[in-house]
Amino acid sequence: MLPRRSFLKLGVGVTAATLVRPWARAAEEPKPAAPLAAFAVVGDTHYFADKDDPARLQAASRAYNTGLIDTLNALPGRAIDEAAGGGLVAPLAALLHVGDLIDSGDKNGAVIQEMQRTEWAEWQKDYGLDGAGGRLKFPVYEIHGNHDGPHGKGIVLDGIVDRNQRRKQLKGVSANGLHYSWDAGPVHFVHLGITVGQVKEVKRKRRYDPVESLDFLVADLAKHVGASGRPVVIAHHVDFARYCGEVPDDVVLKHEWDYADVAAFHAALKPYRVAGIFYGHTHVRGVYAWTGPKPAPVIAGKPLPAGIPTFNTDNAAHFSGPAQAFLYAEVHEREILVRELATTDGWKTSRWTPLAWRLPHGSG
Repeated sequence: MLPRRSFLKLGVGVTAATLVRPWARAAEEPKPAAPLAAFAVVGDTHYFADKDDPARLQAASRAYNTGLIDTLNALPGRAIDEAAGGGLVAPLAALLHVGDLIDSGDKNGAVIQEMQRTEWAEWQKDYGLDGAGGRLKFPVYEIHGNHDGPHGKGIVLDGIVDRNQRRKQLKGVSANGLHYSWDAGPVHFVHLGITVGQVKEVKRKRRYDPVESLDFLVADLAKHVGASGRPVVIAHHVDFARYCGEVPDDVVLKHEWDYADVAAFHAALKPYRVAGIFYGHTHVRGVYAWTGPKPAPVIAGKPLPAGIPTFNTDNAAHFSGPAQAFLYAEVHEREILVRELATTDGWKTSRWTPLAWRLPHGSG
């Protein structure tokens, strides 16, 4: 099990470091056409109430999250540095939030319960639902992380179920109301919560309850994508690269994602054209092509192995410090183009990371 910040040492079935490179465009290469869909991706906002005054957010949490919302609202039309590929941010179809909306949803106690209520209420005031009713000016599609409710229940999960009943034009919603899908033009988005699972034949206890997200994924893609070849975008919370390899039962029970469920997730995506998988959790940015349970060799100077473009977004507004970041993504006809906007002062100012990631759509 790797430390969270060891993403460049990702092991089985991924290629990482070779994808993290400065943007380069040949002089004769035409600029990309308008994207099929453009969106921003944030994670790990960790709204955190003041333990001494649980009816209010802790000061840093309030400041960083206010700054993040202001930055997101100003994003469409913003110029992108040439070192990050240049151009302007396109109109955004939505914001994807990949979990850990609040901080206290994995804890218990009377004060903690009041903190949870405050954190969730403040998150909703900032994000609204569909570009109205909150400070954010465009729709948000969120999922839950381990700090929201690791065992399949809690105030945030109940809230997401309620919000899914009020979202407009969803394509699919799981029987439990928690997982869902929607379309932006030809691009199909699927939101799957904390992890993707679980395989029914594997009876081991899971550290985090995936709340039947695998079943929903399989059924949803079959119904809404099928053999169409439409690009698919997946959102969940926990990173999976550390959990691809088979390990003994006494080890896997300590893992955040069962390797059997990771393998089943990859198999479920194999028939489809996946433009990108997005998740958070690690509090660090990482980019790689997921080639599945078996490793694929990386040879210097040779093209990267085909795989699913996978993006681990940094924490966007964690109260622990002012360094934060989020991703801006464009899905094009055959590829995805992703850039990162970062801050070192809690979103008082921000600048583009001098990198860009342009990856072809992939499959298992």
